[in-house]
Amino acid sequence: MNKIFCFCIALLISCLSVLAQNPLHIPDTLTGPIYNLTVKDSSKIFFPPNVTPTYGMNGDLLAPVLIMNKGDNITLNVINELNVSTTMHWHGFHVSPQNDGGPHQIINPGTTWSPSFKVLNDAATYWFHPHLHENTERQVNKGLAGMIIIRDSIESTYDLPRKDGVDDFPLIVQSKAFDVLYQLAPFNSYDSIIMINGTIDPYLQVPAQVIRLRLLAAASTRSFNFGLEGNIPFYQIASDGGMLDQPVQLTRLRLSTGERAEILIDLSALQGQSLYLKSYASEFPIGIIGAAQVSLNDTLPGYYTNPLNGNDYNLLRFDVTAPTPNPVTTIPNSFAPLNPWLESQADISRDLIFSLDTLILLYSPVEGPFLINNQPFHMDSINIHSYLNNIEIWRLINTTDVAHPFHIHDIQFYILDINGNPPPLGQHGQKDVVLVHPNDTVRFITQFETFADNNEPYMYHCHILHHEDEGMMGHFLVLDTNALVIEELIALQEITLFPNPAADYLYFDTKNLKEKGDFHITLYNVLGQEVKASIRHEKEGILKIDIANFESGIYSLTIKTAQRKYQGKFLKP
Repeated sequence: MNKIFCFCIALLISCLSVLAQNPLHIPDTLTGPIYNLTVKDSSKIFFPPNVTPTYGMNGDLLAPVLIMNKGDNITLNVINELNVSTTMHWHGFHVSPQNDGGPHQIINPGTTWSPSFKVLNDAATYWFHPHLHENTERQVNKGLAGMIIIRDSIESTYDLPRKDGVDDFPLIVQSKAFDVLYQLAPFNSYDSIIMINGTIDPYLQVPAQVIRLRLLAAASTRSFNFGLEGNIPFYQIASDGGMLDQPVQLTRLRLSTGERAEILIDLSALQGQSLYLKSYASEFPIGIIGAAQVSLNDTLPGYYTNPLNGNDYNLLRFDVTAPTPNPVTTIPNSFAPLNPWLESQADISRDLIFSLDTLILLYSPVEGPFLINNQPFHMDSINIHSYLNNIEIWRLINTTDVAHPFHIHDIQFYILDINGNPPPLGQHGQKDVVLVHPNDTVRFITQFETFADNNEPYMYHCHILHHEDEGMMGHFLVLDTNALVIEELIALQEITLFPNPAADYLYFDTKNLKEKGDFHITLYNVLGQEVKASIRHEKEGILKIDIANFESGIYSLTIKTAQRKYQGKFLKP
């Protein structure tokens, strides 16, 4: 019943909101090297006179835009004045796992977290938000999110709009649901209210020249299909993690939750006119949250009626005014070339399979819960071991009825292909989120550079926050095989395994056992699961163990005799 009330009030609010227009809020900016962010309870009046409780950073909703330069050494002081714990993840940043802000870096009430690091990312638009296990959706939905702009020496050489709030505009695009008490509701299927920078039904005065929009899709679940009224063309110049090699002319740009893009619009001939930035959701194929239908079987539960689903709707009205002094009036022809890794350079290929967790009694083909490689997320499990400087190909296979935006922490990647075909233009640049449609297979290539840690993991997950909170997430470690890993493995051995690391075959001399007689050998992966290997005796008591088909990782080997048990570990690079 609450959900019905929630939907009715959201629909009423949506209808009423078209009668009013509100000036778009442009967030304040903060520059470094020290950034202070106070996370606190607050409130905001969206529908007078009703007061809506919110969360904010240095304000009542959302956060200031953080402006950084590549190469800066920065400190971010996150001060938690909430009465609950939180975390703060720097989405898209290449940082050590200790500075990543995932579920392990908890900021308790009344405490401050102060990560310090060098900015290593290329010029682009990034963002930050909580990543508290099982509470990400609630905290982001209530207002905790902000944009980060990184500049670098290459991007600065191009004639591009850079005046914040004048010709360069941050647009944090979200969809929200309100309940009958005008409070932000957790029922994301009823998210019929669009906000940009926390403003409902916004308009923005823009100059008659080339302007730059920094688009951040930050809804909890919904994807957006950006386009200009009248199919006016625009030019994408950057994706999640950096500039493209050349502007890509488009009339539509689809962004799923977590994705970013920068676009240029030439308004030189439109002074005195108005036009809308829209989402053309009627053009979404089945499977994307925001389409008219998600599952081929539209009788399946979980995808509720919503006036935004499958319909085109306005996001932001532009009122075009006089140009500014020294305006940008042209679109550059090209940018620096991209340098993706080659498939021939890859050290390993991994498969990640998305599936519905049908072992749960109450499951929905739309809302889940969902699994990756049949494993629900656990805080104390490591799902993947990678190695410093490894170049890897990850294959994402979606067996569900829903499109999932897959996000990986720490690194940027390049999409190799989607169902064997090259990615669309605009998706060929650096990415950290990719939307994987139902029954699709996406391959990307990346390198795990700079940072390694034997104990502190990074995350990968679906960026539909409800899916993430329910366990569609995993851990990966990046290990440095040239540092302590091998020494520790060898030092801890009760038995000597050689070579260590071992690529194809592992050997053990049974003469090292103190007992004579029969013994039993078992091999386990890092999750404690038994793995099979072909084992046979060689001359002089040498055991030869075939591990050629094992995935990369750390394994343990147990030899059990009648008197005792011996254990050893080895590394498969």
